[in-house]
Amino acid sequence: MYKKRIADKLLDGLLEASGAVLIEGPKWCGKTTTAEQHASSVIYMNDPAIEEQIKLIDGISIKRLLKGATPRLIDEWQVMPRLWDAIRFEVDHRDNGIGQFILTGSAVPAKRDSIQHSGTGRFSWLTMRTMSLWESGESSGEVSLEELFNGKQADAGERKIEIDELAFLASRGGWPEALTMGKKAALKQASLYIDAVCNTDISRVDNVRRDSTFCHKLLRSYARNIGTQASISTLVSDIVTNDIDSMNEATLASYLTALRMIFLIEDMPAWNPNLKSKSAIRTSDTRYFTDPSIAVASLAIGPHDLLNDLKTFGYIFENMAIRDLRVYADALDGHVYHFRDRNGLECDAVIHLRNGHYGLVEIKLGGKTSIEEGVASLKKLASRIDTVHMPAPSFMMVLTGVGQYAYTRPDGVQVVPLGCLKD
Repeated sequence: MYKKRIADKLLDGLLEASGAVLIEGPKWCGKTTTAEQHASSVIYMNDPAIEEQIKLIDGISIKRLLKGATPRLIDEWQVMPRLWDAIRFEVDHRDNGIGQFILTGSAVPAKRDSIQHSGTGRFSWLTMRTMSLWESGESSGEVSLEELFNGKQADAGERKIEIDELAFLASRGGWPEALTMGKKAALKQASLYIDAVCNTDISRVDNVRRDSTFCHKLLRSYARNIGTQASISTLVSDIVTNDIDSMNEATLASYLTALRMIFLIEDMPAWNPNLKSKSAIRTSDTRYFTDPSIAVASLAIGPHDLLNDLKTFGYIFENMAIRDLRVYADALDGHVYHFRDRNGLECDAVIHLRNGHYGLVEIKLGGKTSIEEGVASLKKLASRIDTVHMPAPSFMMVLTGVGQYAYTRPDGVQVVPLGCLKD
């Protein structure tokens, strides 16, 4: 049975505003399945039964593929890149050019040399992610991020996720297919995903042959550095130290570019607020995977290993929390950033909406001491923001892994378990 996604609402909105919507995101995140819920007709470009016909059509009349009830879903559109320009033309010349097409495809991008026009004004883009805990049914959703922005306090949420369940959820990840499987099979999905990426996808991105073994080593190094602003030179040094291998920075950078293009990694940019002081802000991106299970699988560990190494578990949980915050921020037309200055003052996540409102979030696996540390950091950052030139934060929140209740502290800081949150 199909589980509703936050992307469903976003897709509806884009179809009302543009002629065609291109859905992008990591493979296996559910792009085609979600698109099918909104389509009135579908053509699957990679269907072997029509492959030869498609080749003939490509040379004769591409417009035949565009006929059908709208919105028409064209799945794996990159099989025939010329479809892009044909759709742009069709949107321009139909009486009602709004909501005509949905395009989905492999995480590997189409060859751009066959495309003449950018699609500006006709196409919209929707980035889908793996499922948040709210979408997978593992968050109670009693605390709404939108309501926090509107001034409501987090005083009604309850959802106790035991630490062993939390370790499983981080290791399984938000892959839709994994939700229907037994635990052993579900935990295997991220490893299969990594193998597919390293063996084929990373070389198909730009038709540059890349080494599968080194790809695995790079992902392992990346997993050891998630939640940090590790430089490329740091990653190179880590690989050399831990794997007794050699690699130059330029080559490693090309691997990282390819991994971004197929949505396996998604680093977090820095936030630049107006501050009262002239303290320099560090602008390096923070390293994250699109899903925490990729980090777990890259390290060749599992839930029990996380329980035996709470420091590593803390970083993995942070990646899971960032994934969920990104999904929820998408629904609010917002983005997620991090903050760090040269003196070491940090904020794990800043959710900044298009209207200028923002919330400050510290992410903690659990425990009273760590919550107090998070609160202190939030207050310190808030006190340095120049509220003459920008608004004060809409809320400050410590987002926890282990904890049963959401509540508002006397100082106004919200303490919210991830298992209570939704968009």
